[in-house]
Amino acid sequence: MEYFTQLGYLGLFLSSFLAATLLPLSSEAVLGFLLLKDLDPPLLISLATLGNVLGSLFNYAVGLWGSTLLVGKLFRIPEDEFIKAEKRFRKYGVLSLLFAWVPVIGDPLTIAAGVLRINILTFLVLVTAGKLARYLAVGYAVLH
Repeated sequence: MEYFTQLGYLGLFLSSFLAATLLPLSSEAVLGFLLLKDLDPPLLISLATLGNVLGSLFNYAVGLWGSTLLVGKLFRIPEDEFIKAEKRFRKYGVLSLLFAWVPVIGDPLTIAAGVLRINILTFLVLVTAGKLARYLAVGYAVLH
């Protein structure tokens, strides 16, 4: 985390992007630290959201263009986890993408959306809404 916080705005963007791609990173911690350093809150929240959405878009692309074998190898998702994500997605529909920010289940959901060829605009709207709401909540909690 220290590396990302030293990079300021760029570090937050990078940590947010990477955190959305199944790497065990906490962009929320980086955001909180930078908020306490008196950096611009709207800019921080915007960059965190943008980075995290682009990371989810990467997951979507892997699901869209990759095979389930590639997805399993690249992201090291056990096949049963991926099957659970697909079942969740099919059960709750595209609205489940509002929860793409949730640890453990969110990243496989974004990959499953690509595999299932969900409309990209629908994907972007729902994923962005969920991730923005999460970062706004983190920002509010840290600053108040």
